Amino acid sequence: MNSSPNKSKKIMESDLLCQIENNELRKKIQESPEEVQQYLSALCSQIQDLSKIGAALSAERNLPKLLEMILEEARHFTNADGGTLYMVNDDGLSLRFEIVQTSSLNIRMGGTSGKTIDWYPVRLYLQDGTPNHAMVSAHVGLSGEVVNIPDVYDVQGFDFTGTRAFDSKTGYRSKSMLVVPMRNHEDEIIGVLQLLNALDPISNEPIPFTNADQGLIISLASQAAVAITNTRLIHDLELLLESFIQVIASAIDEKSPYTGGHIERVAKLTMMIAENINNIDYGVYAPLFLNQDELKELRIASWMHDIGKITTPEYVVDKSTKLETIYDRINTVKARFEILKRDEKIKLLEHQLKVAKGESLENIESVEENYQMRIQTIDDDLAFIETANIGGEYMAPEKQDRVKEIGQQKIELNNETRELLDENEILNLCIPRGTLTNEEREIINHHVVMTIKMLEKLPYPKKLQRVPEYAGGHHEKLDGTGYPNGLKEEQLSPQARMMALADIFEALTARDRPYKKGKTLAEAMKIMGFMAKDKHIDPELFKIFVQEKLYLKYAQENMDPSQIDDIDPKIVQ
Repeated sequence: MNSSPNKSKKIMESDLLCQIENNELRKKIQESPEEVQQYLSALCSQIQDLSKIGAALSAERNLPKLLEMILEEARHFTNADGGTLYMVNDDGLSLRFEIVQTSSLNIRMGGTSGKTIDWYPVRLYLQDGTPNHAMVSAHVGLSGEVVNIPDVYDVQGFDFTGTRAFDSKTGYRSKSMLVVPMRNHEDEIIGVLQLLNALDPISNEPIPFTNADQGLIISLASQAAVAITNTRLIHDLELLLESFIQVIASAIDEKSPYTGGHIERVAKLTMMIAENINNIDYGVYAPLFLNQDELKELRIASWMHDIGKITTPEYVVDKSTKLETIYDRINTVKARFEILKRDEKIKLLEHQLKVAKGESLENIESVEENYQMRIQTIDDDLAFIETANIGGEYMAPEKQDRVKEIGQQKIELNNETRELLDENEILNLCIPRGTLTNEEREIINHHVVMTIKMLEKLPYPKKLQRVPEYAGGHHEKLDGTGYPNGLKEEQLSPQARMMALADIFEALTARDRPYKKGKTLAEAMKIMGFMAKDKHIDPELFKIFVQEKLYLKYAQENMDPSQIDDIDPKIVQ
């Protein structure tokens, strides 16, 4: 059963009384029990406040705000007019100013104040390498000792020349000072907390920091150091995670010379859309606001959206022509055309020989004319096949039929008669759009399935649990015809829709695709307009994309100037 707050308080006070060894204090307790009771109550209240502050420090993840909170609470506990919080630099050679405050002079610098501190760091070591014990903050940072000075103008062993100069310039009077080290869980000094001028609650005059003040600040500094270390650790782990993700994404991009930078550009454009939506006050997305954690979740998903491509064969990703596999088979096909021309040459020579021997009545000019016509036909057919091999936006059925006709010609090869083009070559050359067959396109599309499978295996913290959903939805369409799951409009989150729009726009305008050149802004936006009308992309998001001119901002940063032209202003009407 839990004790009541009053009962807990009495138990705490009783425990404190039991620890009192001083006879004079015992006598005072007997003579003035009410005064002592007030003192103990105040002490219990301070301890409770310290516990609350410890919890608050542990919960804060914004490092500048955390450091500011530490100094403000230390000043609150001791009623100090001012204070400075230093952190040890990564090189361990100096203390940098993080927070500086003096209430009576209205000074607030560092932290969330918006005012940067451009003062030189305090050196922990002098130029000759000896420890700098002359500066009180450096001494505490080196030794780990607590320094409690009643009056900085009347102290030996420390150099307060700078303090005196500051007082002379501002008219301030620095007096009492309490300097405490901040140690982490490994007993390393990570910072120094320095308080200035404890003020008497009644007269508001500077007084020395008491032993009770010193004990409380030591305790607070210890909690603060743990909180700082935890916050740094969490920040460093998050930074490591995002950096690792970006390294993986860059490696996937570099896997193919034709997709370098794709993932980075999609991530950049996705976040551009998301951050802009946070600022708009019109349309169906006006109520939507993504906080910092949600933006981070979307950013990670954007960087991970193509991770499944790590399983996609290079020959499919890199297929720059229709006949390309490990190599471009157009060269093999060209060799067969040369054999056709060689055979025609042999036929010509045989006819010429027969005519010369009188074994043929054919006219030599007619034979040579037929030969030239046949060679021209072969050259024309080859030129057509080479053009067909390049791929493009659309190949008409009649052109596909011509490929088949050309392919059915007979050729003698290795003492065997075969067709000029085999079945697979004809299949590839007749691809209506681009350079991929249906089977190869399915292999490419399968990367989304693999992305989802791979991402779902990772143990995400609560704030990142929807990463697989967002990353796996970038090829879905609002009309349900997308892949891999054919999700409908109501099943697609705003984040997945943003990424889908970004992915398509990047693909249309990219200059590094093997089968096409990047479209101009007007061409890409026209296609995007049709896709919005057909609900292949979110029409409301597309309106924002157009009205906020995000397409232009992206184009100016990522597209060739020759691609940037004027778009139709009626594109979203």
